[in-house]
Amino acid sequence: MSSSEGPEPKKPRTSSSELQTLGKMNSLSKTDPELRYKRMGFEPTPELRAEWKRRFGKEEPHIATLILARGGSKGIPMKNNKKLGGLELIGWVIRAALDSDIMDSIWVSTDHDDIAATARRCGAQVHRRSAEVSQDTCNSWVTIDEFVRYHPEVDIIVDIQATSPCLHPFHLHDGMRLTLKDGYDSVFTVVRRHGFRWTDPKWGIQPFPLNFDPAKRPRRQEWAGEIVENGAYYMMTRDVEQQGLMQGGKMAYLVMDPEYGVDIDTDLDWEIAEQRLFRFGYHGRTPKTVKLVVVNIDGTLLDGQVQVSPTGEELRSFKTTDIVGVQQLQENGIEFRVVAEGDNEVQRALADKLSAKLEENCTDKLTVIDAWRQELGLEWKDIGYMGYDISDMTCIKKAGMSACPSDAYAAIQKHSHFISTYRGGQGALREFCEQILKHVHGIKMKTYTLLADRTTDDFPEPVSTWLARQSQTGQGGEHLSLVERFKSL
Repeated sequence: MSSSEGPEPKKPRTSSSELQTLGKMNSLSKTDPELRYKRMGFEPTPELRAEWKRRFGKEEPHIATLILARGGSKGIPMKNNKKLGGLELIGWVIRAALDSDIMDSIWVSTDHDDIAATARRCGAQVHRRSAEVSQDTCNSWVTIDEFVRYHPEVDIIVDIQATSPCLHPFHLHDGMRLTLKDGYDSVFTVVRRHGFRWTDPKWGIQPFPLNFDPAKRPRRQEWAGEIVENGAYYMMTRDVEQQGLMQGGKMAYLVMDPEYGVDIDTDLDWEIAEQRLFRFGYHGRTPKTVKLVVVNIDGTLLDGQVQVSPTGEELRSFKTTDIVGVQQLQENGIEFRVVAEGDNEVQRALADKLSAKLEENCTDKLTVIDAWRQELGLEWKDIGYMGYDISDMTCIKKAGMSACPSDAYAAIQKHSHFISTYRGGQGALREFCEQILKHVHGIKMKTYTLLADRTTDDFPEPVSTWLARQSQTGQGGEHLSLVERFKSL
């Protein structure tokens, strides 16, 4: 994970007057000092405050998070604004910074309107960086330097890398405690690696080892490994930054456990990062609790298509894995209900199979769900909703946790908390169910990726029976020509 955006250029020649044209400074809301030190686990003594007065010129230094997120990323275009696990990439680190309760201000430095809009929606302020520091040849320091010169109130800068979505508030607490309590001028994150390194042979020169003796090759458990930067964040005082450095003065590093380290440089890294994020990412200070899940049956549980047989019979398709997902919700005490805009025998059979209450010919989903909410004594924050079309918009916006399939209407995707990687009727609902159980309720489940990954624990029937039907229906899709056929599953 690189901490640099390119080769080290000369310091940008942006004047103070030019910097003033970048935009007005947003009002800053200082964090509660008492809460700040409680989070970091120490009480500031008079001696510490005197030391801060000497170091920063004030007894309460201003701590600012700065997330660098330009729009011109090359490996993955616009990766900083791309959704990972249902939230834009920069949203994960903004959340960690906000919930740390130790920052006086949280900023995203960007040159792109969409990233700026996402940053504000997630709770950060925006520094519109100049074109001068938005080029491919600019490294992190020149961008930080522009921000620092525009914000004289800042005493400590926490440069968080957007591509570190598994960052937690406690990582920030640990680093800032080193800065404030122990007097370090710069703190950066590292991981411990156990790789045997060799030189790159050139001009026919034989390679030689850099960090071990082949004649005494150690076992992993006998070797402490090496410390390598992972770039999750760099904390530095203003004095260090003014020297043209991100690491300087009295330095310390914070070793992060390997599960929190994620490298996102290419598209191939994205799926791996998402899996790591679901298990080890920070999902909020107060996790959501979902007690009722409602879906618009067409486009979520069913694939939204109607096929007509030569005899005029309507055929609809769904995936058995979605049924399993709903059953797992129910087994864990979560109510499941269905709304439908139409009226047909297939959706009634599905609802009956799942013992789920069904509201057909539903033209006002919000009113129906609100009545269910009152019936169950719930608040809207307790409700999960999955929809796919514009008619679902009011419910998507109202639900405490909203989701949609990958082929949902664009506006629905924009307002959903979670966007499945699967299409409606093709596993999207199962993935949403897993999201609720694993990351909202903390229930461990097998990760669902493809049907090939399924095990005997996933099936309400023998695998041999399912495989035989799989070969007949193709790809696990169940074509319902008769209600009786469905009920026999």
